[in-house]
Amino acid sequence: MSTIPESTICLTAAQAMIRYLAAQLNEDGDALFAGCFAIFGHGNVAGIGEALHGARDTFKTFRGQNEQTMAHAAIAYAKQLKRKRMMAVTTSIGPGALNMVTAAGLAHVNRLPVLLIPGDVFANRGPDPVLQQIEDFGDGTVSANDCFRPVSRYFDRIMRPEHLLTALPRALRVLTDPAECGPVTLAFCQDVQAEAFDYPMSFLAPRTWRVRRPEPDATELATVATLIAAAKAPVIVAGGGVHFSDCADGLREFAHRFGIPVVETQAGKSALAWDDEWNFGPVGVTGASCANVLCEAADLVLGVGTRFQDFTTGSWALFKNPARRLVSINVNAYDAMKHGAEPLCADAKVALARLTQALAPRSVSRAAPSQLKTDWFAAVDPLTAAPADTNALATDQQVIGAVQRASHQGTVIMCAAGTMPGELHKLWKAPRPGAYHMEYGFSCMGYEIAGALGIAMAQPERDVMCMLGDGSYMMANSELATAAMLKVRFTVVITDNRGFGCINRLQMATGGAEFNNLYAHANIQEMPRIDFAAHAAAMGATSVKAGSIAELEAALVRRASVEGPYVIVIDTDPYPSTPHGGHWWDVAVPETSERDAVREASVRYRKALEDQRSD
Repeated sequence: MSTIPESTICLTAAQAMIRYLAAQLNEDGDALFAGCFAIFGHGNVAGIGEALHGARDTFKTFRGQNEQTMAHAAIAYAKQLKRKRMMAVTTSIGPGALNMVTAAGLAHVNRLPVLLIPGDVFANRGPDPVLQQIEDFGDGTVSANDCFRPVSRYFDRIMRPEHLLTALPRALRVLTDPAECGPVTLAFCQDVQAEAFDYPMSFLAPRTWRVRRPEPDATELATVATLIAAAKAPVIVAGGGVHFSDCADGLREFAHRFGIPVVETQAGKSALAWDDEWNFGPVGVTGASCANVLCEAADLVLGVGTRFQDFTTGSWALFKNPARRLVSINVNAYDAMKHGAEPLCADAKVALARLTQALAPRSVSRAAPSQLKTDWFAAVDPLTAAPADTNALATDQQVIGAVQRASHQGTVIMCAAGTMPGELHKLWKAPRPGAYHMEYGFSCMGYEIAGALGIAMAQPERDVMCMLGDGSYMMANSELATAAMLKVRFTVVITDNRGFGCINRLQMATGGAEFNNLYAHANIQEMPRIDFAAHAAAMGATSVKAGSIAELEAALVRRASVEGPYVIVIDTDPYPSTPHGGHWWDVAVPETSERDAVREASVRYRKALEDQRSD
């Protein structure tokens, strides 16, 4: 047994953490962490701030404007790079920390890695109650950061310098594990950040984290292969896991070889090119008719990397075939077992390869039902065409058409909430994997501009196009200033419909009166006169107001010559939506009301519930 002591180095806990993060590598040999977004304040400026300053040449620090949105940018960065690289985010204690809770929820729902490092109260409790401290009258261990517990995949509170020796490896295991991936919160007590400790040099040595690709269980594989072989009308539901496991090519080969139509969730869209003969487009509530018709008749629904969210399943009323079986390929057993699915718990890329081997003797003679796609595009393409009446208020569909015509192979379209997610899911023609970036697991208003920043930082060579409404812009726009300061290039198209147009239509669809969504129906004294183009320009963006679709198209042409963020504003009609496709969505309607419209909607709702399946 060796008696030679291990070499150590004296560092503050904050310095040790930053050195550790900077030494982590991914399997491509790149730094796993691209840096840290930071807003300094009480609780992190002295300890973590000094540590980041000391590492500024090797571990970049990016100054955000809002704790929630800078975390959104970090999350979008990781999503666009398929979880192969990520960022850390640090904030002060109290309100600074709590501003990040929404972003943690977004990352948790979408299974995306981000390391959140909020400052925390004093571990020694000497100055309690410290500024911004939340006191629990019955539990002295509680701080504001406990709010992160339900929205973190791993949570730890660093109350001694040596806690990092166990907390950081645990955090990295979760951040890099495909099955458990999600936000990690390390609540870092502010006095501990500044404490010195002799850290082992081995702890700070470079380490490579490889993506684990679990093989399927032999029995599960045989069962699923048998179900696929026996199916007469199978359909594949492609989810976000297709992208994260890098199996877009494998999915395409599998679908073509065995003649199985593919439909795409919001997270899975662009898994196959829009014009691939076996890609039948978006599924579910915001789905295409061609996709939903196939799903209604399917006797086998094969999910690949999907959570089977209610928008995907039409609140579990879409799959109408009484004989249908549900199979779920997912690296996470929790998702693989949902709704009584036959699980194939494995990496999606590996699972499809093993299924191909198991099904190799099977011969397939059916052709893709191409007429379904032909009919779909014949119905919706006119909606995105340039309008004949150039004086009419533009529709969202026409705006999408203009952006589509200006796009190319390198374009990434992105969005998160409001009208655009549903319209883009139906109408956008994604030419390649990774060309469509939609945060619709949490559908978080305010993700859009920050997300565009993160995407453009991850892939600066891409033509990033962010589409959002005036409501989302008003929610969170401050990272435009960050983008301008960093000279990060992306384009923002703001559709101004003077309120929350999407939820106004849902209100009407459930029998409700138009109320409190559009400004015209809100309790205000006068209509707002917000100049979005001037506002964006005031934060350093190049901006323009387009008065028509033709002016929008002309403005889009100029984006290549703009340095930094470019904002185009266009007024739109809040009422039209794509009338084709779609599916019922379970939004509970009041059982009684004084209004006839609500009572009528309630009858329709109760009738629709009859199609909902619990199995």
